[in-house]
Amino acid sequence: MRLMKWLLAGGCGLLVSCAVITVNVYFPEKAVKDAYVSLDEMLLKKDGQNLPNTDKQPAVEPKPKEPGPQSSLRGMFPDFSLSAVAHAAESGDDLAIELGSMPEVISAYAEMSQRLSALEALFNKGAVGLTSQGLVTVRDKTKVTAQDEALVSAENRNRKTIISGMAKAILKTTKQEMTKAALDQTMGKAAATYAETRREAAKAGWWMQLQNGKWVQK
Repeated sequence: MRLMKWLLAGGCGLLVSCAVITVNVYFPEKAVKDAYVSLDEMLLKKDGQNLPNTDKQPAVEPKPKEPGPQSSLRGMFPDFSLSAVAHAAESGDDLAIELGSMPEVISAYAEMSQRLSALEALFNKGAVGLTSQGLVTVRDKTKVTAQDEALVSAENRNRKTIISGMAKAILKTTKQEMTKAALDQTMGKAAATYAETRREAAKAGWWMQLQNGKWVQK
């Protein structure tokens, strides 16, 4: 009887181990951060100033790459392991170009630019804060109107569009399979990195949530 229990327990454990599939996705954190910063500088303008025509592709041009000592070796060996993937995302240029070619992302930046001043005013008076996933949340309902809450919801939709676009851009530029599991994992990391860039760009006195969940004022 005891032997049967052990066999059943072992069989269940084997089934569980087979069912759990670990997905390891390469995430070029520095390149992602650089791409976010570059696009913010180019596309996030107060009150929509100097925005590109959203009907056309944005003028996001790559920086010229200087030939390195290994340039002549590229193409001689098959792509394998994470080292090959890493070469595809040494800087944020490729990511910025890929993300900047998505019409939905350009539209998101255009809409965010139009509400930038109003959103900053809400941050300045402590009505809203920045979450650990890079979104905006109402912290003090006594300081916001129904119109402000609608503004926050619209802002978060745009931010989710940018983060989702970044996740897709990462998998594409690093030549990784775009499965649901890979997208989900990359999306979480892309959101955390987006939040980091927003924290660094925040002004003194703004509320922000750290990755450990703690709320602090800058």
